[in-house]
Amino acid sequence: MNRPNTPRLSRRLVAQSLVALAALTVAGAGLPVRAQPASDRPMRLIVGVPPGSATDLIARIFSDHLARQLGQPVIVENRPGGIGSLATGAFLSAPHDGQTWLLAVNGFFSEAPHTLKLNFDPLKDVRPLVEIGGGGLVLVGNATLPPKTLPELVAWVKGNPGKVNYASYSPGSLSHVLGLQLNKAAGLDMLHVGYKGSPPAQQDLIGGQVQFMFDAPPSALPFIKSGKLRAFAVTSPQRMALLPDVPTLAELGYKDLTRTSWVALWTTPDTPEPAQRRMREASLKALEQPALRTRFGEIGVEIQAGTPMAPEQMSRQLAADHAAMGDTLKAINYKPE
Repeated sequence: MNRPNTPRLSRRLVAQSLVALAALTVAGAGLPVRAQPASDRPMRLIVGVPPGSATDLIARIFSDHLARQLGQPVIVENRPGGIGSLATGAFLSAPHDGQTWLLAVNGFFSEAPHTLKLNFDPLKDVRPLVEIGGGGLVLVGNATLPPKTLPELVAWVKGNPGKVNYASYSPGSLSHVLGLQLNKAAGLDMLHVGYKGSPPAQQDLIGGQVQFMFDAPPSALPFIKSGKLRAFAVTSPQRMALLPDVPTLAELGYKDLTRTSWVALWTTPDTPEPAQRRMREASLKALEQPALRTRFGEIGVEIQAGTPMAPEQMSRQLAADHAAMGDTLKAINYKPE
């Protein structure tokens, strides 16, 4: 009696199954297995300053409320250096898929084209999507120094020619340019010392290695309140709510030093429109939250009143700021360091 040839049949079925599986694998090549939904992946906000700087503080408060609106994790990634050029470069190198965004101050895009050699066009390759908040800067100094008012500061610097330094949170930034403007307007010769962000500059300011600095309120206020730094004047058109006793530079006779800056969320022209729309809507809702507004108010960040600026309005304002900064730099004979 002959027995069935089952081993041979099994081998044939196995071979046929492997061929079929291989065909399915080839047909599905390049398709992810269990593709992770975009909403499950953390969204990135790249900032061009170190932790503890004003823009970083704004980004961390904003990202927390933004994540709640999106229903998606949002992480802040610090890329300090070059006023913001390193962060912008990293942002432009990332996929333009709506998962990576840039959070930066407008000054980089209005100032950097005049002060740095860049391998991208910050006025064309990047565009503003949502204004987050802003305000003026505050001129602060080491609290142990003799001057207590701006007129006393001017007189003291003139009495110590070549011995006074002022810091900036980045060479070529508004913090740097304002010092140059004050030098010219008041007839001073303060020397500039550039840093990579406010925290290291503040450390040397408190330690006495440098004497003065134009800084943003979110990073300067804690040291003003603790008495480690003294506030001499603000660059905003009106006095700041958290520093009501500190005069504006315009009040003190330096109206040309009236400057404000704003932090925005930035995108690229080729980022998908649905992703941009979703991000703008979620951002505007986050900015409406009372808890965020309270927190911003505590660190001296102002949110634009009334109807938020549209991206096109922001782009026009940016172009005007860029032209104005060019005129300012020419007037003070600015030379890149």
